[in-house]
This record gives sequence, structure tokens and C-alpha cells, in this order.
Amino acid sequence: MADTGDISIGMFIRYNGELCQVVEWQHRTPGNLRAFYQGKMRVVRTGKLVENRFRSGEGMDITYVEYKMLQYLYKENESLVLMDKDTYEQIYVQADLLGDSIKFLKEGMDLKVSFENDQPILAELPNFIELVITYTEPGLRGDTATNTLKAATVDTGAEIRVPLFINEGDKVRVDSRTGDYMDRVKE
Repeated sequence: MADTGDISIGMFIRYNGELCQVVEWQHRTPGNLRAFYQGKMRVVRTGKLVENRFRSGEGMDITYVEYKMLQYLYKENESLVLMDKDTYEQIYVQADLLGDSIKFLKEGMDLKVSFENDQPILAELPNFIELVITYTEPGLRGDTATNTLKAATVDTGAEIRVPLFINEGDKVRVDSRTGDYMDRVKE
């Protein structure tokens, strides 16, 4: 069993019976008090943030998580069918593991899936993805000086906000975590 000194940001631990990922981890030594670790963790199942103080040297239950890059094939009911490119094995993953970023999911896209004991616990899209604008209102000539944004629909059906100079058929880079427009892709 590991102790509080072995924990680092990004690790997975068991805390109060829940699988949590460490988001912040600081060693604190206040004046005349004993040293402690201040930890902020994200509960994997719910996504809720939990904070707690741990005594120095306190035992911690570290969980080892395996990552795999899997290719998205298609959606079947409430599951996503993914394929391991090395073994061609098909794996079913719950669609709700992706959260809100599922609106940017396209066939053939590679996903980072985390497994604990061969059970998928977390799925992530690439941080930045390229999408094609399928519908947006045309921009007016000379409307490039302001930071005004307009609504646009991308090829996955999701709606994002883009600058006025973006037109239908343009390829844009989007942050899949927030849904924010990053830049226009030159081909």
C-alpha cells in the first residue's frame, strides 16, 4: 500500500469507496502544526470534485488504470462500438462516459479509453478536432474587426459559436472539452 507521499497529479485512487482521479495535490507545512497533504479529486463515476486533507504518511489505495487508443465505429443503443486497431477486437463502451463531448464524435475517430480491470471507466475525445461547417448565416463584408460570434452547425450536428468571417464549407478546429472555436484550418 502506498502513502500520501507517493501520490501525484493524474493518478487514480480509491477514496470513500469511489474511484477518483487526483486533480490537485499539495504538501502543506503550516507554522507550528503538523504537515498534511491537501488533495482535490474528481470522482470518475459522477464527475464531482471532492476535497480533503490527508495526514503525512497516511496509507492510500492507488488504483492502476490502463489506457488504450480505440477507433469509434458506430453507436448501438446506449453503447458505442469501438475497435482496438491492433487486435481488431470490438469493445462496447457506455456512451455517457464521453459526457457532453459526444456531440463532436465522428466515425473513424480515435478515442482514449481508460480501463480498470478490463472495465471501461473513462473515455475522452482528442483535445482538438477538425470539423466542417455545414450551416451558418453568411458574414457581411468588413465584419472582421470585432470579436462578435455567430452560431454555426458542424458536420456532427453540434452547434458552436464562430467568428463572422467563417462560411459554410470551411474547416475549423474546435476544442472538444469546451466546444470553443480555436481557428480555421488551411487545406
